[in-house]
Amino acid sequence: MEIKGTATVVLLVAALALAIPAATDGAKILGIFPTSSRSHYIVGSALMKELARRGHEVTVISPFPQKKPLKNYRDIDVTGADEAVKDLVPNLLDMANQGIWESITLTYKFGQMLANITLQHPNVGKLIASNEKFDLVVMENFLNDAHLGFAHHFKAPCVALSTFGASRWTNDMVGTPSPISYVPHPFLSFTDRMSFVQRIGNTLMNVMDMVLGQLLDYPVQSAMYEEAFPDPKPTLEQLRRSSVSLVLLNNHFSLSYPRPYVPNMIEVGGMHVNRKPKPLPEDIQTILDNATNGVIYFSMGSNIQSSQLPVEKREAILRVFAKLKQTVLWKWENETLPNKPSNVFVKAWWPQDDVLAHPNVRLFITHGGLLSTTESMYHGVPVIGIPVFGDQYLNMAKAERTGYGLLVPYQEISEERLSKAINQILTDGKYKTVAKSISARYRDQPQEPLELAAFWVEYVIRHKGAEHLKSAGQELGFVQYHGIDVLATIIGGPILFFHLLFKLLCGGRSKSKNSTNTKKKRN
Repeated sequence: MEIKGTATVVLLVAALALAIPAATDGAKILGIFPTSSRSHYIVGSALMKELARRGHEVTVISPFPQKKPLKNYRDIDVTGADEAVKDLVPNLLDMANQGIWESITLTYKFGQMLANITLQHPNVGKLIASNEKFDLVVMENFLNDAHLGFAHHFKAPCVALSTFGASRWTNDMVGTPSPISYVPHPFLSFTDRMSFVQRIGNTLMNVMDMVLGQLLDYPVQSAMYEEAFPDPKPTLEQLRRSSVSLVLLNNHFSLSYPRPYVPNMIEVGGMHVNRKPKPLPEDIQTILDNATNGVIYFSMGSNIQSSQLPVEKREAILRVFAKLKQTVLWKWENETLPNKPSNVFVKAWWPQDDVLAHPNVRLFITHGGLLSTTESMYHGVPVIGIPVFGDQYLNMAKAERTGYGLLVPYQEISEERLSKAINQILTDGKYKTVAKSISARYRDQPQEPLELAAFWVEYVIRHKGAEHLKSAGQELGFVQYHGIDVLATIIGGPILFFHLLFKLLCGGRSKSKNSTNTKKKRN
């Protein structure tokens, strides 16, 4: 009996060992996160720190070098991009008044500028000229296709990370379908339930984005790629189709809309969110704990400066806050805020994720960025969104439709409009209820997002680029991928056949009549 029992235990242990993925030896990983937006870096660094914690040797290109260096984590500092961004768009709030065309073209310029600054930086030049070897490249994908050259140069597979969620830029890398009938363009404030007119608008927007990408972005990215990386090398178009093994999306279906993905596009939305809130600084903890009437947190994100608000809008907001019994925490970049009420506290930077985790926070007034809305939903805090550009409109359209928030257009900020929205959120319990329900289903995952992201990164390393995950659609051109050539043959073939048959028959009759008429005339 003892022998049988021991054998059973041995077999069980062996089975469990086989079920556990093989360990990944410490790999050398290059991370590329060039965006001057701190929020983008927060997502990327969360993954890179986790990989370093797991024993991998991590090198990260970014404008945010560590203040306290971590083990296995080396910085390649490309500080300076933020000043160039300020030159391009001195006041991001002005983008709220721009049309779609201006918004898209400016976004392309933003991506191109950051890609070029990174490639031209002396520290990056030294890396490219070095003899270093890497087993994997992890790069943020935000209109910086030229950086795919790192993957080819170091002969390493590439994992793309989109802090923006799914878009044409990420879809094209792995061949993910994006049906325009129910997948809204990120720059439009549409939901997945579009009217006929909205579907027309969505189609035109996607076509315009695709055409502008080919005409305005690809040639510039290709030129930067050709200049930065030594020959021989494939074309940038070839790299776009073949070099990316996996795409990680800072998104989750419980926070956005259900949509199709190929196997090597993985949702890991919220992997930067602290599952266990970090201790707050003593002064902030005191403010939150003493706010017996609740707290309203107000931040326009890491890029938009609240201090650049027009005076009339700023004063309208302050008059609203002054009438509230709640405590207000405002991300305000200057040392002082004129006419600040006593219930308003300002700081240039708040630990947002941990602030939202505090039970006294009742409302988040935000620009509607994906990171902010993800954090608010994880902690079950309803939102008021003031979108300015990009996917902020899409995110806030989702908030209104689902019922966990309200949208206040930037152009319509006034004392009356903002006061009405705040009172509606605070007095109608349905917004909090919906936010809590979304939080519950978002947290209900078989694996934490950061662990899932790290698993797939190591999966690509273990399987030498995981070529088996890549879709055959990447080998097809636009016409082939969408079956236009097949449709043209199926529909056009019979039409051409009957057209030729009609011409033949009509032509024969016409000749017969002409011949008969000629004979009659001769007689």
